[in-house]
Amino acid sequence: MDLALALVIVAALLAATVVLGLVWRRGQGRARTVEAGEIIDPRVLESGPFGATATLVQFSTEMCTRCPGVHRMLSAVADDRAGVQHIDVDLTHRPDLAKRFRVLQTPTTLLLDGSGLTVRRFGGPPTRADVEHELDRLTKENAHG
Repeated sequence: MDLALALVIVAALLAATVVLGLVWRRGQGRARTVEAGEIIDPRVLESGPFGATATLVQFSTEMCTRCPGVHRMLSAVADDRAGVQHIDVDLTHRPDLAKRFRVLQTPTTLLLDGSGLTVRRFGGPPTRADVEHELDRLTKENAHG
């Protein structure tokens, strides 16, 4: 194989890898609507009661470096809003929950409505603005529905 051709192939593979990485990263922390979400019982998560308006369920692991920052942010959001609860579930010793809720990365956050129905899912660390936007959206949907 010609050296120039090999360099072109390597450059093309590198460019494709960078583009795919940027596309993947752009989707991190974005809210996704959950189709046919399930109603979660707080006992399954071994947690206290859910919030009357909404619950933010964060799935973490001991090795997750971004999870503590997400925990602080979600706790602050929940503290600022009446009827919103934040629950952090450590999957390190509960792989059964990772499988049940299809958690492929940590942090993963589920937004539950007042009845415990999963309505949104964040894969990766969400921004505070995105979480607050989704809570506002849920509050509007509940007011109209």
